[in-house]
Amino acid sequence: MRAGAHKGDTMEDKKILVIEDEKPIADILKYGFEKEGFQVQCAYTGSEGFVMAGKNPPNLVLLDWMLPDINGVDVCRMLAEQYRIPIIMLTARGSVEDKLYGLESGADDYITKPFDLREVVARVRTILRRFDKARGLPEDTPLVCGHLTVAEQEHSVYKHDELLNLTPKEYELLICFLKHPRQVFTRTALLDRIWGYDFLGDTRTVDIHVQRIRKKAGLEGMLVTVFGVGYKYVPQ
Repeated sequence: MRAGAHKGDTMEDKKILVIEDEKPIADILKYGFEKEGFQVQCAYTGSEGFVMAGKNPPNLVLLDWMLPDINGVDVCRMLAEQYRIPIIMLTARGSVEDKLYGLESGADDYITKPFDLREVVARVRTILRRFDKARGLPEDTPLVCGHLTVAEQEHSVYKHDELLNLTPKEYELLICFLKHPRQVFTRTALLDRIWGYDFLGDTRTVDIHVQRIRKKAGLEGMLVTVFGVGYKYVPQ
């Protein structure tokens, strides 16, 4: 077992793409994650990182907000539109509004600089375990909910015959609702269930993701707001 690895983790085959223009920071992240058994690629511009993600798809992206060519938020949107890859934003911009903006753009988590490398590694492990768990729940037959079909072995959702382009968190949240019709979930419960109890964002993160799911999956009138409580899925 490599130094720092945790029993039961199998991260040796996990690839991390670091998109960070400050080479000393990129080098620290590369060294730290390779020590933990990850494979690491580094890109120093947004365009270079986007190309790398297409040529050698990573399991997770660590993405700096301030890049010299393309704003990190725009890179996040581009990646979220093209791939179902978890993304963690790394930035010195730590206001609630900035965090929500990053999450709304498709990021799964947000870590402010300066950061503790141990925290970054822990966050990455948590997201990868949760993502792998979601992918590792195959069923013999697809889950059909009205006009939506869930192919869990593919980690995919289809609206009629069209594949929906969902981020990992959108997928997990949608599956949660579809598998528990008419059950009311509070925003806090959804944060704990989908993002984890140690997530530092607030309940507006849930609102943003629900709005996106409604639009993408065509669930207006079905994914309903329970005022003062949270949300529930009411099939028609």
